[in-house]
Amino acid sequence: MSVQTLYTAATGMDAMQTKLDVIANNLANINTTAFKKDRANFEDLLYRNEVLPGQLDATQQATPVGTQVGLGTRVQSTQKDFGQGAFQETNRKLDVAILGDGFLQVQDPVSNNIVYTRSGNLDINAQGNLVIGSAQTGRPIEPAIAIPQDALDIVISSTGIVSVLQPGVQELQQVGQLQLAKFINPDGLMKLGENLYQQTDASSAAITGDPGTNGLGTLQQHALEASNVQPVGELIDLITTQRGFELNSQAVQAGDQLMQLIANLRR
Repeated sequence: MSVQTLYTAATGMDAMQTKLDVIANNLANINTTAFKKDRANFEDLLYRNEVLPGQLDATQQATPVGTQVGLGTRVQSTQKDFGQGAFQETNRKLDVAILGDGFLQVQDPVSNNIVYTRSGNLDINAQGNLVIGSAQTGRPIEPAIAIPQDALDIVISSTGIVSVLQPGVQELQQVGQLQLAKFINPDGLMKLGENLYQQTDASSAAITGDPGTNGLGTLQQHALEASNVQPVGELIDLITTQRGFELNSQAVQAGDQLMQLIANLRR
């Protein structure tokens, strides 16, 4: 039966390797704006049932417990943690952080699809439109917001109203409204990289609205949301994952030694 030990322990090593990959990605993105960490979820595999619970024994009595031998484990899913990240004050007028639920909507110029992000490092492109990211590769905010070329100052309220101060005008002039989107199941969103998420059948359709309404979060200008990765927690997970991998490798070695012992019995 030592052969089964090898296969079972190998599933543990493979699952631990996947968890290690998840932890490594979390740590690599510790400084990524608005990054949301992942968690690896495990599940046990099928069982070899030698005696079923409740099966009649030789005296026709139902056995109180059965004999079931597990066949290992696997990674069931990687689940996102959308917990709020800390705010970093930047004093940059085009930086906004989302406090609470919600994603900014941007248009992907390649596919023309709407994608979503928590990263609020806004910029202005050559056409004067608000974009997410750099002015060269930025994706336009949806709905589109144009900033006048002569704008002296830009103010973004907590409810997403974008206003500018222009020469010769004493009062702020509203030029647009930032909207947020939320999902029934944000864990079902697909990560695309570049701080972007894509809607899927699992996430449900986007529910859009102004910040501060219908359960959507609010905005804070001059700030960005930091990654919600907790270094201490990730390091603890890293150590326990490493130990788990080592223990499974020792089980493989023990199974191999037993097989060698059995093979040497006839000598």
